[in-house]
Amino acid sequence: MEIVGIDVGFGYTKAYNGKNSIIFKSLIGDATEIQFRSFLGEENSTANLHITLNDKSYFLGNYAEQQSNIPEFTLDQEKLIENFVKILAITAAGICSDSTGPINVVTGLPVGYLKRDSRRLKEMIQGIHEITYHNANGQDETKRVHIDKIHVIPQPIGSIFNLIFDEYGKIKDKKLALQKLGVVDIGFKTTDFSIFDHLQYIERGSSTMDTGISKCFSMLASKLRQESNINIELYRIFKFASAGMIKIKGKEYNITNLKKRIYTHAAAAIASDLNRLWENDWDIDSIILSGGGSVELAEFLSPNIDGNVIPIPRNVDPRFNNVQGYCKFGRYKWGADKIKEQKVAPPNSPPTKAQADSDDNTQSPSPGEPQDKSSKGISWLRRQN
Repeated sequence: MEIVGIDVGFGYTKAYNGKNSIIFKSLIGDATEIQFRSFLGEENSTANLHITLNDKSYFLGNYAEQQSNIPEFTLDQEKLIENFVKILAITAAGICSDSTGPINVVTGLPVGYLKRDSRRLKEMIQGIHEITYHNANGQDETKRVHIDKIHVIPQPIGSIFNLIFDEYGKIKDKKLALQKLGVVDIGFKTTDFSIFDHLQYIERGSSTMDTGISKCFSMLASKLRQESNINIELYRIFKFASAGMIKIKGKEYNITNLKKRIYTHAAAAIASDLNRLWENDWDIDSIILSGGGSVELAEFLSPNIDGNVIPIPRNVDPRFNNVQGYCKFGRYKWGADKIKEQKVAPPNSPPTKAQADSDDNTQSPSPGEPQDKSSKGISWLRRQN
């Protein structure tokens, strides 16, 4: 049984199966006839995402941004679940998965939407789906994606699982697993605050705020509109924000200082929410920053947080923290008699199909085996279907 972690976010869709990883913008566009292909530029699996699902054809990600007449994205949770999740999740699963049989999926939802949307999310993607990938070379590939079991968890806990589990779903950092941890998961639209004590979810200190990186992008776009009289879509701000410069109709705009002021303001707002929400949780051992927004805001946010902040390693992509943790937890939850040892590709590299040798000693603990205290903390999660 293959296990895949899937994270459909407002900004990006990610998937990971322990070996293959995939990421693309959560954009959906109409599929138009391309009159000429240069066969130059990007050649990875997400560069020219053109799929057909349920007899409808779509461009996705960067391809939708570049080629579709009406590329669509959303910052509305209801629309994300109803109109985006199925298309994006099935596409990601089909590319990431090596299996032709059933796969089990672990995914997550923001804390504030977990109770409301878990069942609907499962209904959207569970079952057998036939999807066709229309490759740039003119060759079509039709895959049968069979999603058997789905487990939905609070989004931020994926980052904790990524730290405490190894690739086989066994606890490798027992010290961290026994701590009281706070997670600040900064996404595109929302920021999730969550507390886990010995891996038990603490409702009191967990909340979802509409303070994601998109608010910063909205401020940048508003200022640029005043200067250039051009409306810039939020999903197009990503690369310009990172570069600190944008060119509009041949004129360059340096946004480095503006970006710094906006990020400083956003970080102060997030820190204020956090310190107020966790005022009575002064015994938190460590605070983990995660999510794509943490890359931009970490240096402005960390000095404003009261507590021990675990720094973000420079050699990892924090956008994958949750989805990698989902996959590792899936291996803990469902396990297998044998899990083949797999070479893990860098999170932002193209998926690889390489297989590695099997290892008979990588068996995950089964529900009946004795577990230490850190394992007991997540038994409540494992019991759920």
